[in-house]
Amino acid sequence: VKGGATSHGAVVARGMGKCCVTGCGEIQINDIKREMYIGGYTVKEGDFISISGYTGEIFLGKVKLTEPQFDDNLKEFVSWCKEIKRMGVRMNADTPADAFLGKGFGAEGIGLCRTEHMFFQKDKIWTIRGMIMSDNPEERAEALKKMLEMQREDFYNIFKIVGDEIVIVRLLDPPLHEFLPKEPKDKEKMAEILNLPLIEIERRIRNMKDENPMLGHRGCRLAVTYPEIYNTQARAIIEAAIQCEKEGIKVKPEIMIPLIIGVGELKFIKGNIKAEIDKVFEEQGMKVEYKIGTMMETPRACLLADEIAGEAEFFSFGTNDLTQTTMGLSRDDSVKFMDEYHEHGIFKLEPFASIDVRGVGKLVKLGVELGKKANPELEIGICGEHGGDPKSINFFEETGLDYVSCSPFRVLVAIVAAAQSYIKSKK
Repeated sequence: VKGGATSHGAVVARGMGKCCVTGCGEIQINDIKREMYIGGYTVKEGDFISISGYTGEIFLGKVKLTEPQFDDNLKEFVSWCKEIKRMGVRMNADTPADAFLGKGFGAEGIGLCRTEHMFFQKDKIWTIRGMIMSDNPEERAEALKKMLEMQREDFYNIFKIVGDEIVIVRLLDPPLHEFLPKEPKDKEKMAEILNLPLIEIERRIRNMKDENPMLGHRGCRLAVTYPEIYNTQARAIIEAAIQCEKEGIKVKPEIMIPLIIGVGELKFIKGNIKAEIDKVFEEQGMKVEYKIGTMMETPRACLLADEIAGEAEFFSFGTNDLTQTTMGLSRDDSVKFMDEYHEHGIFKLEPFASIDVRGVGKLVKLGVELGKKANPELEIGICGEHGGDPKSINFFEETGLDYVSCSPFRVLVAIVAAAQSYIKSKK
């Protein structure tokens, strides 16, 4: 119930194509009776409710629904827009189902495949839990072996759907607190999986807890501490790509390293990844083309973009976190006071819905200018939630980005907005 329309929960729900209403602070939940109370009503477990993610309304019972139509007229209109626009429009997709859906809407490849989201499917979460909670190389090696098999299959299935379009895979960026077991039964299962006493599992959970998860032990910092994690993912990506190539499917994998704050991290991790990929090429007796780039989501990375561009083959601005780190605002918490900011005229726009052009946008512009100057061949895009917002897309066109990427359900809007922005730029 926490957060607003641009909070992490809302973003994840939108990416899954699920309705979501957040900020319902008046709801009371009785875990024992399995009931929810709000506005004098009681909703019991198993009762039907209907929600509108667009209006924020919640209805008791079942409301009649209609299927959205992607008719021939709309398809023709979108095809005109695709002919006019300059920027590419890719999708943020983490599963084969997402990839299939986005491709149907007209997405040109994948601009962000979040590997940590893959583990929310079925029982896969126990594999990543086992990996991040491993306390020694032997435990981690066993967990990584399972992870390699799962990820290779995941990437293979996504590559097959996307075909010869680019797929940018963001290496693991787990907010650890989201993956750690919380319920007693889950802690007991984790103890069983790792063959450890429950008290040891609880000790490890306490030790791994970040005081500030967003700025904690996540992203590339995980690979500096445990290089084998990103090496395993790189191996899975390339082995899946080679399998596709053997089947006559030409793929274009691009590997993205998240949350860097300078070229040192990128050089260290890139060196490890390339060494692992070379091993795969030697083992398989064949090679595939690939790129290694980075996610630009900290102010320091934008300020040092020229140095980073010397090592990176592409940039992708992660404007969700770049907005948080630049403005010192939390996506999930700012909803508590943002209404007053709008009421008093301090902000005209919601900075997590439309990009803050004067502040965050200035860093994006600087990153593009410095990056292109140091590396004219640098491919630059954006994969934050702003990639599906028309106002933001207009700014990205003016800034000269090569592509935007957004959730599958926002691809159509992004295609139209990209065409409109290009027409405006020519006036």
